[in-house]
Amino acid sequence: MIGVMAVLILLTAASLAVGSYPLTGKDILHSFRELLAEERSMPTRVFWGLRFPRTLTAVLSGMTLGLCGGVYQLVFRSPLASPDLTGVASGASFGAALAIVLGLGSSVMRMGCAFLGGLAALGMVFLLVRFSGGGRTHTYILAGIVISALADAGLMVLKTLADPERQLAAIDFWTMGSLASVSSAKVLPLAVLTVPVLTLLLLFRRPVVMLSLGGDDCRAMGLSDRFWRGGLLLLATAAVSSCTAVTGVIGFVGLIAPHIARFLWRYRGGIYLILCGLIGAVLLLAADLAARSLGGGAELPVSIFTVAAGVPVLTVLLCTKREARL
Repeated sequence: MIGVMAVLILLTAASLAVGSYPLTGKDILHSFRELLAEERSMPTRVFWGLRFPRTLTAVLSGMTLGLCGGVYQLVFRSPLASPDLTGVASGASFGAALAIVLGLGSSVMRMGCAFLGGLAALGMVFLLVRFSGGGRTHTYILAGIVISALADAGLMVLKTLADPERQLAAIDFWTMGSLASVSSAKVLPLAVLTVPVLTLLLLFRRPVVMLSLGGDDCRAMGLSDRFWRGGLLLLATAAVSSCTAVTGVIGFVGLIAPHIARFLWRYRGGIYLILCGLIGAVLLLAADLAARSLGGGAELPVSIFTVAAGVPVLTVLLCTKREARL
């Protein structure tokens, strides 16, 4: 835990300083002094207008994706469960794209539509599992893949109907995932929605672990598995959809962060979910630093680097034949 937090602090400091307009430690300290000043210097405007909101969004979104990925894997009892594979991310992306096509330009409206899209995708997954008559882990994963494909098809339709000059570029932003357009106006709604949800998920970490034992064991211990499963997935969906509305679809963070936490901690209880969130923040901060530094002056999509980080992790799990036991 101490090591991961140290890496997170170093990456946060690097994220605040690195960019097309580099900032020194002296500039950052001076920015705090000029926070309430009427006239601000250029380093202060860059820090509070661009660098600080972007870094805070990366930390909040990474923690949300990592922690919610751990919740998904425990609740679904599957090491492959994540917002990417359960249809939530695709549904949220479709909702945000629909808001763009309909002309709902405010960030709050986009976040609301993304939340409804992710919630609808999750509801369709549960309906498909129920109608199929199966309740096993692979059934949920297959249902999520089906709903994700359906949402992606709808996204293609929206791209066809979108205005090529403005709306199509905005939709491409959601599908690729980027922190380039993050501003202070988008950070506040994101923090208001994600911080309470993450707090509740950490407070409910014991029911989350109990759900990983199975429905029969949960009921034997006096826990209503249906009630807690639905409530926890609703909370996780709300948080993931809010992040998707701001940053777009960022893949693999919610999938590999729990596996890295499992490798470091070895247990599903205790600080496991906290560790998932911290590792998710580390992954997203590192990917954002690479996206803004390795593009040769251009801003690269963050998902390029998160997927590149996920491939070796999943390859090691596959080659060592270590299956995550819940």
